[in-house]
Amino acid sequence: MSNLQGKVALVTGGTGGIGTAICAALAAEGATVVTTFHSNEDKAKAWQAARDFAVQLVQCDVSEFDSAQKAVAEVEANVGPVDILINNAGITRDTTLRKMTAEQWTAVIQTNLNSAFNMTRPLIEGMTSRGFGRIVNISSVNGQKGQLGQTNYSAAKAGVHGFTMALAQEVARKGVTVNTISPGYIATEMVMAVPEEIRQKIVAQIPVGRLGEPAEIARLVAFLCAPESGFMTGADFSINGGQHMY
Repeated sequence: MSNLQGKVALVTGGTGGIGTAICAALAAEGATVVTTFHSNEDKAKAWQAARDFAVQLVQCDVSEFDSAQKAVAEVEANVGPVDILINNAGITRDTTLRKMTAEQWTAVIQTNLNSAFNMTRPLIEGMTSRGFGRIVNISSVNGQKGQLGQTNYSAAKAGVHGFTMALAQEVARKGVTVNTISPGYIATEMVMAVPEEIRQKIVAQIPVGRLGEPAEIARLVAFLCAPESGFMTGADFSINGGQHMY
C-alpha cells in the first residue's frame, strides 16, 4: 500500500509545470488527487486527458473566498474530506515599484497570498477534527531574498511563510502539519520560454549549475505529506540549487 492510499489531496494551480509534477507525485503515492483550474474548462480537460495518472478537476478562483469555499464544498461532497492541501497557484505582474499599478499589486497579493487563507480556512476545522492534515504552501526563493521588479511577488511569497509558521503553531497538537517549500528557478514551460541568453545568466548564479526540475519539488511535497512526516511543521524548505543560503 502506498503512503497516501485513501487520502484526498487538493492541489491549486495543478495544471502548471510544478503543479503537474505535484499531482503526479501524490497520485503515485496512492492519493486521490483533485486540482483547481481558473476558468478555461476545455484547456483543463485537455490537460487532464493528457495525463497518465488519475486526476480530477474543480473550477476555482483561488483569489476569491466565496469561490474557494464553493470549490472545497464540491470536492468534499463528490470525492471526500480533504486530507492534503497544496497551495501552489500563483501569478506574476513584474515591474519596478515606481511603475507598478495598484491593480498589479493587488492581483498578485490576492492570488499568491490571500489564496492561502481562502483555500485553507474552509478545510482547517475538518483536518483538526479528524486528527490528520498536511498543508504545503509553495513560496519562492524570491520571497526569501527579494528580487528587483517583484515587490508584489516577493511580499506575497514572504507572507506565505509567515502564514505557515503561525498556522503550524495553531494546529500542531491536532495532527496537522503546515510547511513551506521555496523553489528557486525551475525548468517549467514559463522559465524555458525566457531567452537562452538570459537563462544562461540565471544558471550562472546557481552553484549546482542547472535549473531545478519540477519533479524535485514534487518529491519533497510527497515526502512532507506522508503520515510519517508528522514531526516536521512550520519549516521553510529551500530547493534552489544553492542560489540562496541562510
